[in-house]
Order: sequence, then structure tokens, then C-alpha cells
Amino acid sequence: MNPVPILTTERLVLRPFTLADAPGVHKLAGHFEIADTTMNMPHPYPDGAAESWIGTHQKTWELGSGLTLAITLKDSGQLIGAIGLTINKDHHRAEMGYWVAVPYWGRGFCTEAARALLDYGFTGPKLNKIYATHLARNPASGKVMQKIGMKYEGCLRQHVKKWDKFEDLAYYGTLRNEYYN
Repeated sequence: MNPVPILTTERLVLRPFTLADAPGVHKLAGHFEIADTTMNMPHPYPDGAAESWIGTHQKTWELGSGLTLAITLKDSGQLIGAIGLTINKDHHRAEMGYWVAVPYWGRGFCTEAARALLDYGFTGPKLNKIYATHLARNPASGKVMQKIGMKYEGCLRQHVKKWDKFEDLAYYGTLRNEYYN
């Protein structure tokens, strides 16, 4: 099996999570603002959830069904978020998901990480399409998708239920041949 990739950008290192990251994940992902703007983040963030989540990453990678990486600052190693691909091998596509801790919002870190993972998705597993969705009420996430070249493909109306409220999802995607043209 191939080792989990480590991706390096100008300011970031995207690397596999380790159990040593669990306290940082618990602290950063525990902010209400993170849970409120993501689909699967619980709030309050339960004790032990970070360890359980990190414990799934290696198996997912080995099965070829996903890749989850810690977003860390290159100069300090500080954990600032997470990014990943959920891979559908049959259709050569993946869904990208990410979150960045509140103190690091608005500084381009998410865009930088997403661009690196998009590039990896087309060069590593040689995907044909990478897509992402965001809650329609979270346009900042859509800006990240736009900045990395994803195209808006539509709105999935009341597609998900978040905290007892139906929410619209904005859907973005990019194709391999678009990315390289």
C-alpha cells in the first residue's frame, strides 16, 4: 500500500493525522462556528470523538475510499484544520471537504490547502472529477471553491437536514480536463 501523501505548499503542510493531534482537533473543531457551517461536526464536540475519527483514516486510505489530512502551518507545525477527499473509485470522482479553525479564517489557508489537494486528486489517484458542497448560508466556503477553479453546478434545495432545519447545498465541481486547460 502506498503511504499517505504529505503535501507541502508555501505556508502549509498537509499531513496524516496522528493520535497526538486529538486534543487539538477537540479544541479547534469544538467551536460552535465550525459545527454550524459543516455537515458532520457535532456540537458540543464529545470527548473521545477526535481519537475515534483519527482512528478511521488509515483504513479509509488503505481501502482507497478516502484521504484525510491535517492542515498545519509550515513554520510552526500548528494544527489549524482538516481537509479530505471521499473517493468513489467506480466513477473516478471524489468529494472534497474541509474546515479551518476560526482564528485562521480569512487568511487564505483553506484556499491554499484546497488547491493542493485538488492538484493531488488529479495527479495522484488520477480522478476525473472533484466536487464539493457547502451550506448555502456559508458563502465563504463557496469562495474557496471558486478560487480553486471549481464551477458552480447548482443548488440542491433542502437537500440536507442540519440541526432540525432543512438546508440548501451549493454544489461546485471541476473536471480533470478543465483543470489542466
